[in-house]
Amino acid sequence: MTQKLVIIGAGMAAGRVLDHLTDAQENGSGADWDVTLFNAEPRGTYNRIMLSPVLSGDKTYGDIVTHDDDWYSAKGVDTRFGVKVTEIDRVAKIIRGDDGREVSYDKLVFATGSNPFIIPMPGHDLDGVIAYRDLEDTQEMMSLTAGQKAVVIGGGLLGLEAAAGMAARGVEVTVVHLMGHLMERQLDEPAGYLLRKALVDKGITVKCSANSKEITGENGKVKALMLDDGTELPCDLLVMAVGIRPNTGLAADIGLACGRGIHVDDQLGTSDQNIFAIGECVEHNGDIFGLVAPIFDQAKVLAKVLQGEDAEFVNREVSTKLKVTGCDLFSAGDFAEGDDRDDIVFRDPARGVYKRLVLQDNKIIGAVMYGDTADGSWFYGMIKDGTDVSDMRDTLIFGPAYQGGSSSDPLSAVAALPDEAEICGCNGICKGEIVKAINDGATDLGAIRATTKASASCGTCSGLVEQVLAVTLGDEFVVPTEAPMCGCTDLTHEDVRRLIKSQELKSMPAVMQELGWKTSCGCHVCRPPLNYYLLADWPLEYSDDPQSRFINERKHANIQKDGTYSVVPRMFGGMTTPDELRAIADAADKYSVPTVHVTGGQRIDLLGVKGADLPAIWKDLNDAGMVSGHAYAKGLRTVKTCVGKDHCRFGTQDSTGLGIQLEKALWGSWAPHKVKLAVSGCPRNCSEATCKDIGVVCVDSGYQIGVAGAAGMDVKETERLADVATEQEVLDMTIAFMQLYRENAKYLDRAYKWVAKVGLDWVKEQVVENEDERNALIERFKISQSVYQKDPWAEEIAKEADQYEPIANLTLEAAE
Repeated sequence: MTQKLVIIGAGMAAGRVLDHLTDAQENGSGADWDVTLFNAEPRGTYNRIMLSPVLSGDKTYGDIVTHDDDWYSAKGVDTRFGVKVTEIDRVAKIIRGDDGREVSYDKLVFATGSNPFIIPMPGHDLDGVIAYRDLEDTQEMMSLTAGQKAVVIGGGLLGLEAAAGMAARGVEVTVVHLMGHLMERQLDEPAGYLLRKALVDKGITVKCSANSKEITGENGKVKALMLDDGTELPCDLLVMAVGIRPNTGLAADIGLACGRGIHVDDQLGTSDQNIFAIGECVEHNGDIFGLVAPIFDQAKVLAKVLQGEDAEFVNREVSTKLKVTGCDLFSAGDFAEGDDRDDIVFRDPARGVYKRLVLQDNKIIGAVMYGDTADGSWFYGMIKDGTDVSDMRDTLIFGPAYQGGSSSDPLSAVAALPDEAEICGCNGICKGEIVKAINDGATDLGAIRATTKASASCGTCSGLVEQVLAVTLGDEFVVPTEAPMCGCTDLTHEDVRRLIKSQELKSMPAVMQELGWKTSCGCHVCRPPLNYYLLADWPLEYSDDPQSRFINERKHANIQKDGTYSVVPRMFGGMTTPDELRAIADAADKYSVPTVHVTGGQRIDLLGVKGADLPAIWKDLNDAGMVSGHAYAKGLRTVKTCVGKDHCRFGTQDSTGLGIQLEKALWGSWAPHKVKLAVSGCPRNCSEATCKDIGVVCVDSGYQIGVAGAAGMDVKETERLADVATEQEVLDMTIAFMQLYRENAKYLDRAYKWVAKVGLDWVKEQVVENEDERNALIERFKISQSVYQKDPWAEEIAKEADQYEPIANLTLEAAE
């Protein structure tokens, strides 16, 4: 007996159900259904996944149609395209459309799909603000012409395809993504970096960690997107691709059980025994669906159920194999990090290939691949089967076709450098010049220095020059053994610093990918120095990563051995006021601080503060006008002063005033290690300026500036940098020295260790003798300070105390 089946929605899910049903009917094995198909769009089923090639011009709409009018006619499907269902009478089993017509049903299928999410920010309803969901959206993007501007909010698959398609038409496109890397649901950070790099190479501007604030318009038409940092992105069209929501409105209106989606059982049945649901509109065992693979599984199950067969839908583990803007991507399983998991990582920077396997108990539980996904299915099968990989672990990453052995070249990063890459920054010598010198007979470091001057100045590029020698000469040259930064790389700190500059690497994933890191995201040893090197070299482009800092810097306070903290407010130049002292005393009483200590740096340390009290005590001190003393920082700590000529009968200059000027200029500057300064008003040296990282001694004729002193595990007197006549010269020399140290020293090298490596003569050449270089150093320091000279306490005050991470199992820094 013929039954009436009504399907609401003609998307890919409905199309696949009809394929199975009509095939069964034609084979004589299925039930006899009289099918009516409603669709609010004025068309039948087409492959939405292929809208991107339509946008880019590689295909036409006709190329992606899967069920045309002739197909529906041949299969006997009554189509109601362009008709929106407005009412369903579940008792009478009648559907009414907005055309006024009624259709009865025996069984009803909801295939209503999903609705694009539109961020309800100011201006979202302006003309020219669209989603990317259907053919009409695609046509609107196709209406843009070369030179016009578009902004895409959302760095997922749809957003990136929209961006790439418009860029292919000559549109100037900017992608704005809230998260730290693109496609974060499918890709880990390194793969996300590679994808971003590919997009940038296509001329697309990508802004990650960017928060949209407002859409502005003119005469009702979109004009620009404003970010919360004040950036304005002009646009003629704004595309929101920030996610989808199951379309449950009609189902909820008629009383079907709904949560995030329409609730369905294993047979895709709803809370009404005569109504089924399928695709992006459903929720099954708490899961909702956006990938085509499980939706097609649902279609197969529903078709069997409608044919009277036993079948059930099981949401299986799926892999994602995509081609985004011409880039091959693959991800499957769980690729999050964990203490009980191991990573196997393969990188080929020259080809842009990245592969990562996540192992747990000698089984692959996750895989991410970029650039070369040929083995994706093999890895996916092992994930599903839970294959023990113990016997093949050493060669696993090379895939099933591996036929014995592999080798890794620690010099690959240097070999991959182009000839125009700068090796010696001091003298502007590029790789090509060094290679030419080698080919002309310069076969050792001394000869390279003599012929090109590479590494002849500061010497920090010596290791890199030697690696160029090794790459060029092969076995004829042996690179001196030097400890690498950590187990994640064979490169030394000096190598990494130089490569970050020469290759203009501006993010941690960029460094790890381009320099061939052995792990996916680094380790606790290399992440802090990498974070610092990037921060120092690219202050405007790189954002500080707090999680790559030591615990003290993350907590903005010094953790003590009992788990409490010390809080040290800044006292510029060692000077304070009665109001500040009262605020400190009140804070000590209010928060039951057990110990109040006067430090050697002329400040007051509140010891024993509970972690939960940190935001509150900071607020009280901030309200009194005090900022963090950065007593925990790899950066400027203190500027110690004596009272100078204003009070002391031996004082020759205003040492206190100069110390305050120095501290106000330098505070908040991150450095390779802690930095301490002092200014003494006379050679009697009451502020101990001659054993500081930078020390100034005031004399009758002006100021003696010393650097590279030490008074800790090593005791060392400062070396004379310069004698100057004015306070401004002291400020300029000090700032220039500080920036030179910041830009060139190895992480965790105090200034005296760094000066010993590069030589004081070279430091003098840059800071004292070369005025242009000194001014350039000062300007770069000011740029960095414009970004990072902030009070971290003030930024954290508004946060709830329970946001601070627990202190259990955290490694304490060595007492300093």
